[in-house]
Amino acid sequence: MLTLAAWLHTIDPFLLRISGEFGVRWYGMAYLAGFVCAYATLLRLAKRGRIQLSPAQVTDLIFALVVGVVVGGRVGYAVFYKPSLFLTFSSSPPWWGMLALNQGGMASHGGMLGAVVAGVWFARRHKILALHVLDIITLTAPFGLFFGRVANFINGELLGRIVAQPGEPAPWWTVKFPQELLTRHAPALSLEQESRLTALVDSYRIRPDENSVVAIDRMIRAVQHGAHDTARQLAPLLAARHPSQLYQAFAEGIVLGASLWFIWRKPRKAGVVGAWFLLLYGALRIVTEFWRLPDDNLRVQRIWGMSRGQMLSAVMIVCGIVILTIILRRENHPVLGGWRKPRSVDA
Repeated sequence: MLTLAAWLHTIDPFLLRISGEFGVRWYGMAYLAGFVCAYATLLRLAKRGRIQLSPAQVTDLIFALVVGVVVGGRVGYAVFYKPSLFLTFSSSPPWWGMLALNQGGMASHGGMLGAVVAGVWFARRHKILALHVLDIITLTAPFGLFFGRVANFINGELLGRIVAQPGEPAPWWTVKFPQELLTRHAPALSLEQESRLTALVDSYRIRPDENSVVAIDRMIRAVQHGAHDTARQLAPLLAARHPSQLYQAFAEGIVLGASLWFIWRKPRKAGVVGAWFLLLYGALRIVTEFWRLPDDNLRVQRIWGMSRGQMLSAVMIVCGIVILTIILRRENHPVLGGWRKPRSVDA
């Protein structure tokens, strides 16, 4: 929906809502799409003899990665962004905050660590060079990163920086997210705007004493399901933002993926592609984070001007440099992979 020149985000995060917060979410479908694309790609490479895995081993690897990425992503989110999840318990399913995946909360850096652990475990079990396994994992990782960031956009989470304040004209490429009202990133409103927003939220209260967060969530759902009059009234009360999720989808999915496949156009020393993944992902994440706001639940949003994601990405860059310039030059690793025959072998 167009508002001034910005677009009002009205996408329902559920592909199919069965009851309440239970149903098929686009976020889950994004994970499925990423793993399916990775499986199809690795299966093709295995059949062509471009990787040291058989088609049957590709299936085993994908299963290991599903577990590693999901567990690593969730644990990483709790460790890096929300430690309180470890101590959050309830009387209703799933009882423990760490298991409440339906409420969101996955860390890409944690998912990567989980993928590394799964890859090393798989390599040892099948007696395959671990660095080669990690190389082919990183080749297919951009699929999941791309779909995951698109799902972040659909969910209206990981908001971008404000381009225009509520009520101000905004560029056509900006997006207004109603979900900002549920975060600490909501902009300050004038007294007149605050009065209008309060009246709008009150119209969605079932009881006068109902929590405003519940009423706001109900209002957002109504907008997602076609409440055009509410959308028209709400739009001028929202900030227009950078669609940072789409920036990161393009950088981490398209740019990173194309770069890694170009590097892997001919056989490389085992570990080279993985090292370049650390370097490129780290650099792209640091750059795109300048348009993305830190998670609003963090007490300290930035340290030395850097977000938590930028700091973790800086560590990835250092690791990539060390692997390329020191470890791989000292170790006599075999040359593997490549999707075309090289004229000469180099790292």
